[in-house]
Amino acid sequence: MPAQIIPLVEVFVEIPDSRKCRGKRHPLGAILALACAAVLCGARSYSAMAEWGRNYGQPLAQALGFTHAKTPCAATLHHVFRHLDIALFESKLRQWAEQVLAAYPPQADADEAIAIDGKTLRGSQKQGAPGTHLLSALGHRLGLTLAQQAVDDKTNETFAIEDLLDVLVLKGRVVTMDALLTQRYIAQTILDWDADYVMIVKENHPEMLAEIELLFQELAVVADTVTEAETVDAGHGRIERRRLTASNALANYLHWPGIQQVFRLERTVIFKKSGKRRQEVVYGLTSLSPQRASARCLLRLTRQHWHIENVRHEVAGQNAD
Repeated sequence: MPAQIIPLVEVFVEIPDSRKCRGKRHPLGAILALACAAVLCGARSYSAMAEWGRNYGQPLAQALGFTHAKTPCAATLHHVFRHLDIALFESKLRQWAEQVLAAYPPQADADEAIAIDGKTLRGSQKQGAPGTHLLSALGHRLGLTLAQQAVDDKTNETFAIEDLLDVLVLKGRVVTMDALLTQRYIAQTILDWDADYVMIVKENHPEMLAEIELLFQELAVVADTVTEAETVDAGHGRIERRRLTASNALANYLHWPGIQQVFRLERTVIFKKSGKRRQEVVYGLTSLSPQRASARCLLRLTRQHWHIENVRHEVAGQNAD
């Protein structure tokens, strides 16, 4: 039996309301519950949230905590969110998300992993929003957003990530990220929190990339250090094959905090109708030892990271008003 989880609507009720009592028609907790439910159902604007609430009438309004049959309009939602204590709101959500993770722990042979990913919100610049780019931490297993940090633009992700890491529960977990965040100080920060990392290596570290590429061109020399895993999936008119090869031969050679293994990930997609083939090869490194993470485990972690990344980009790319 999983541990009991506080309903999210009860978490919303605990958030202080900064509005003056006079003229306040709707409870803050009910407004937050409405916005949350509407977004889960596809609403991407205050107008859409307000319309969603009006569509379902009094029974839904009462279930969400409203004391009036008519739910708030878009202007009210805009006013409430403009004056909401965002730091406190996000802190409450982080606590709730951690409670959910604790209630549904991973299987004994699996790690609790967190994907860190950035995304520019489409339409935010047009609206004059000061933070148009979000750096977010999402749990691999449940897809929960555990924390997020607004940054000026994508190039500043490397400065914002330490603030993001500071508010996360990292001990005993694995942090996955793309090549932009593959930096020495980030690796060391993760290790200092008694956590592990899986990072992608691209042209922003040319010498290290060249060393890893060379290793996988000469695998016969280090065959006793190599493990390999492969998955093949078919669906949506295509066949996708992923093969990951890992080695610990560079663990004592590359000067990188905590490095235990490097890997090569080859992804091949065959489109059934046209027969066309698309291939992508990326390289990476991890602080997870071969005993902690086999090639199959690393393949799962990288695949889950990209799945989370794609899902989040699909949502964050929607327009908001």
